[in-house]
Amino acid sequence: MLKHRGFPGRLPGTDLQFTIRRAARDGATPLKARERFADRRPLDRAADREFLAALWAQFGAEPFERGNLDAGRLGWLFGREILPADDPFDPASYEARLVIDEARARASFPEAFEDG
Repeated sequence: MLKHRGFPGRLPGTDLQFTIRRAARDGATPLKARERFADRRPLDRAADREFLAALWAQFGAEPFERGNLDAGRLGWLFGREILPADDPFDPASYEARLVIDEARARASFPEAFEDG
């Protein structure tokens, strides 16, 4: 499992994680889109925004390997702002490649792109 050096491990001041420490013995948790309801807590929305901002700062528009990125956190963006980069795509692989859909990400989280 690729460890993304320099990537934040969690949302500062919270227990909301962005990365995992080690690969699971029974394999990666499969990526799946998680429903984002309008009544989500502001802290959860902030975590989505900051996670996307960190992804953009680290990878930009280039495809990237899932590696040690947290499946749960990716799930809030997967299928919308984060898309599979390869076909076929294995959602249960640490080597799966993803890419940011820049137009959709900018529309959903414009604040994540304010610095760049």
